[in-house]
Amino acid sequence: MKKYITTVVTALVVVFVFFVLSTYVFNNDDEVTAIKVGFIYESDESTSYTSNFINAEKEVKKEYGESVEILTKKNISEDSAEKTFKELISDGCDIIFATSSEYVDISKKIAGENPGVQICQATGANANEEPLYDNYHTFMGEIYEGRYVSGIAAGMKIDEMIKKGIIKPSEAKVGYIAAFPNAEVISGYTAFFLGIRQIVPEAVMKVRYTNTWSGYSIEKRYAEEFIKDGCVIISQHSDTTGPATACEEMNDDYNVYHVGYNQSMTDVAPKTSLISSRINWTPYIVAAVSALMKNKTIESVVEGNVHGNDIGAGFDLGWVQMLDLNELIAAEGTQDTIEETIKGFSSKTINVFKGNYEGVNPDDPSDVYDLSKGYTENKDSSAPTFNYVLKDVIRIIE
Repeated sequence: MKKYITTVVTALVVVFVFFVLSTYVFNNDDEVTAIKVGFIYESDESTSYTSNFINAEKEVKKEYGESVEILTKKNISEDSAEKTFKELISDGCDIIFATSSEYVDISKKIAGENPGVQICQATGANANEEPLYDNYHTFMGEIYEGRYVSGIAAGMKIDEMIKKGIIKPSEAKVGYIAAFPNAEVISGYTAFFLGIRQIVPEAVMKVRYTNTWSGYSIEKRYAEEFIKDGCVIISQHSDTTGPATACEEMNDDYNVYHVGYNQSMTDVAPKTSLISSRINWTPYIVAAVSALMKNKTIESVVEGNVHGNDIGAGFDLGWVQMLDLNELIAAEGTQDTIEETIKGFSSKTINVFKGNYEGVNPDDPSDVYDLSKGYTENKDSSAPTFNYVLKDVIRIIE
């Protein structure tokens, strides 16, 4: 009888232990076994901007495998965005990454209507504005750092041309093709120009707006006009290879070099493309998915500069990257200088927006900023806020 009781007790203990372990392993509230992740793209793989997000999407799949199901919507216009959000939510997405600034207002509206879904908006600046939603987040790499480093490389090339007698210091002219006259673009081209000026104090720059993110023909045409006007460096905040192609086609007749954005352009401009920079979206996107898998808030998991429900970072955490310095045409010592400059950003010893300059707000000419006191970009948000055009040294071409 005692043996029988002992056997029964032992069996019950085994069943109990198995039940406890099963409950913990399969029903642990601290972990999520599988989630659905949505991506909304304004374009597709044909543009470098969207390709950078698609690379991050691939890293999510690589990291989590069958634990995530990824749903993507490509070539989504602003007019179609709300419908697309609702389709992804209806399909069961737990988190949605919106990748265009055109979606900002719609993204926040959708977040307010769907508190159970995490909405992450790239390049947004409204996460910490009323109304506040726990499930609405914004993020962006601090790209002014990459622009500044690109400017250093361009400045060193100009300096080399001056020293070789190819151009005079008074001919240190730069042309910049810009998408829109907003803070993101103005901050970027100002950082680029101030990088050049660290090497060539005489340099001046002309800027022309295309009023589109992606317009190959107009970007190329503006670049050609800058080159004919004597610009020896052409750069861009736009999404096509038009400016790089213009430099490559005209280099035999003009001394001109190109600095790109979002992608390496040495394949289309091997004789003239110096360097490019880009935002690396992977650190945020992979970590945000990890947060959901761990049932934690995104801002407690993603590494970066956290501002409420907004996060950004630069070189120090891999959110900003330089691409393919063309050693065949770069000035001697450029790579070493780039590496030292990046170290300066990581150690917080560089203040890009500082110098003997005055900037004028194009939206309010009475708003003039004295850069001698310095301006800290991305201090309170991941989206750029520097919105001043430098007087006398940067000229906007209408």
